[in-house]
Amino acid sequence: MSSSPFSSICALLLFLAVIFSSSIASSAAPIGSPVFARRSILREINNGDKNGKLVGKADYGVELNATNFDAVLKDTPATYAIVEFFAHWCPACRNYKPHYEKVARLFNGADAIHPGIILMTRVDCALKINTNLCDKFSVGHYPMLLWGPPSKFVAASWEPKQENNEIRPIDDGRTADRLLKWINNQIGSSYGLDDVKYENDYLQINASDPGQIARAVYDVEEATSTAFDIIFRLKMIKTETRASLIKFLQLLVAHHPSRRCRKGSGDILVNFDDMYPSEMWSTNNVQPISDGKEKGLQNMHICGKEVPRGYWMFCRGSRKETRGFSCGLWVLLHSLSVRFEDGESQMAFTAICDFIHNFFVCEECRQHFYGMCSSVSNPFKSAREFVLWLWNAHNKVNERLMKEEASLETGDPRFPKTIWPPKQLCPSCYLSQSQKIGQMEWDNDEVFKFLVSYYGRTLVTVYKEKELLGDAESNKAPAEDLVASTNAIVVPIGAALAIAVASCCFGALAWFWRSRQKNRKQRRSWN
Repeated sequence: MSSSPFSSICALLLFLAVIFSSSIASSAAPIGSPVFARRSILREINNGDKNGKLVGKADYGVELNATNFDAVLKDTPATYAIVEFFAHWCPACRNYKPHYEKVARLFNGADAIHPGIILMTRVDCALKINTNLCDKFSVGHYPMLLWGPPSKFVAASWEPKQENNEIRPIDDGRTADRLLKWINNQIGSSYGLDDVKYENDYLQINASDPGQIARAVYDVEEATSTAFDIIFRLKMIKTETRASLIKFLQLLVAHHPSRRCRKGSGDILVNFDDMYPSEMWSTNNVQPISDGKEKGLQNMHICGKEVPRGYWMFCRGSRKETRGFSCGLWVLLHSLSVRFEDGESQMAFTAICDFIHNFFVCEECRQHFYGMCSSVSNPFKSAREFVLWLWNAHNKVNERLMKEEASLETGDPRFPKTIWPPKQLCPSCYLSQSQKIGQMEWDNDEVFKFLVSYYGRTLVTVYKEKELLGDAESNKAPAEDLVASTNAIVVPIGAALAIAVASCCFGALAWFWRSRQKNRKQRRSWN
C-alpha cells in the first residue's frame, strides 16, 4: 500500500521533531556548569545567603574565578570590562571594595543606572583555584585593575610592557571618584556617582547608525521572556487560547533570532501537554491546573534562567515608563517576519495576530492590532507581503500614538514616535522628498530589502562580533546557528525545505506532540 503525500510529510516532520528534541535535551545545564556561569552575568544582584536571609549590602562587582572567567567575559553584552585582582586577606583591598562597589552599582545588576556598558568583575588571587589565572595577567600587587573589551580577556594574558594590547591597567582608580573619572575619560562619558536610573544623558539615539539594532538581540530575549512571564503569572492559558499559544511557540522554535530562546521554546513545547493536557479542555472534563504544574512551566525560563535581566539596551527609554517591553515586542515580531518562507507567511500571520489578541494585556493596543489583522481580506502568498504588512501596521500604530502622546505629553521626549524608517537609515526607501504623514511615497522593494537586512543580518551582528555562536575550535557551529536564525537571507536548500515543511504542518506538529505524550503515558501504564 503506497504512502500518501501527507504521510511522507509527517514522516519528515517526525524526523525534524526528534532533532529538535535532541538539541533541546542537550541544552540543559546544571547550575554549577560553565554554561550556567556565563549566562548569569548582569543578573539581578543577590544579597541573601542560601536560606534567603539578608546578609548585608549587595555586591555589584561580579565575582569570577578560573572556572567561569572566560565564559562570563565571552557572553557579556557589555562593551567594556574591568577586572579587579585582589586578595581577601589584604586590608587595602577590603578598604578599596566600597569604592569599587560605588562605581559597579552604576553598571552591574538589574537596577544598574547605565546597564550593558561596563561589566565590573573581581578575582580573588588568594584562592588557589585562581593562581594560574592571576599569573597569566601578571598580578604583582593588590588591588590591581585592568580595563579592556571583554572578548580580549578571554583565553588571554597580559604583560606590563606588552605593546599593542587592548587590555590596559587603570593607573588612577584609588577612589570611586577617581575611578569613574578615569572611565569617563576613556569613553567620553559624563557619568556621576549620584546618577539615578532613567535620569541620565547616556542614551544611544543616533538614528543614522544601523549598527545599534545589533544590541536589540538582548531586548528580543527580554521581551520574549517578559511576555511568557506575564502569560504564566496571569494564568492566561484557557480553552480558547491554548492552540494559539502552541502555534506561536512553534514559530519561536523555528525562527527566533536567539538560539537559547529557540531551545527554550522547544523545551516548553515538548512539556506543554504534561502541563496543560488537552483532555482537561473537553466540555465534560474541565479541570483546574494544579499549582505544581503551573509553577513547573513558569520555571522553564524560555530564554534562560538569567532572562529577564530587568533592563533594556536598544529599547531603553529616557523614562522608566517609556519604550521597553512594547519596543522589544515589536522588534521580536519584525525579526520573526523576515525569517519566514513564502509558504508559511499566512500561517505565521495568523499565529502572530492570535497571539497578540489573546495574550497582549494592553487592551486598547490589543484591539487596535487585531482590528488591523481582521482588515486583511486576502491570504498572504509571500513572505514579502507579510513583512511589508507588519511594517505598515507598525507605522499606523506610530501615527496614532504620536497624535495622542503629543496632546497628552506622555511620549518619550528623547524618542518621539515617528514614521519609520527615517530617511537617515534608508534614504532609498523614499520616492518623494516629503516625510509628512500622508504625503510619503515609498519604494516598497527598497523598504523590503532594508527590513530584511536590518532585522535579519544586522540584528545578529553582535553574535558574530562577540563570537557567541561557538568556539574558535569549532568554525561550523557559528555558521549553522547564524543560518538557522536568519533563514530569510541565506539558507541551504535542505534547511530551507525542512523549515518550510515544518512550518506548513503546524497542525500536524501539534498533533505529534500530543500523540507523543499519550504514547509515553500508555507505555508507563503497560510497564
